[in-house]
Amino acid sequence: MKRQQRTVGAFLSIKLPNGKFAYARILEKASFAFYDLITDNLISDVDIIKDKPKLFIVSVYNDAVTKGRWERIDRLPLEDDLKILPMEFIQDPINPQQFRLYDPNTGTITPTERAKCKGLEVAAVWEAENVESRIVDYYEGRSNIWVEGLTLEKP
Repeated sequence: MKRQQRTVGAFLSIKLPNGKFAYARILEKASFAFYDLITDNLISDVDIIKDKPKLFIVSVYNDAVTKGRWERIDRLPLEDDLKILPMEFIQDPINPQQFRLYDPNTGTITPTERAKCKGLEVAAVWEAENVESRIVDYYEGRSNIWVEGLTLEKP
């Protein structure tokens, strides 16, 4: 595994525990977009990758890239739809009926209702291996322990 810099716009290949490859893109802040694409053999043509739908966008610790776990394929400027990061939610662990929206673009946190959090990712930073587990489970049709642990808790 070679050391790399975190460069916004870079495409990454992710060798999954099941031997297949997934693909991601480095976004602003600590965010990454993960593409709805899994292959048996590595694809290095970013034109094939960039047009695939996104599975999800989450923040991931930089060491996934800087320590070479996820390898850089190439880099292109970000498309407009990837320049603005999606809202995330925070559920108070002490009072699970209290919710806030987090805007990763500005760092703004505002109170909100539970209903406005549905479909959003929780504000969290993921470990690389947990993202890899999430992708494998998605393609194998299983629920994922890490996703389940970060979904809206019942009040």
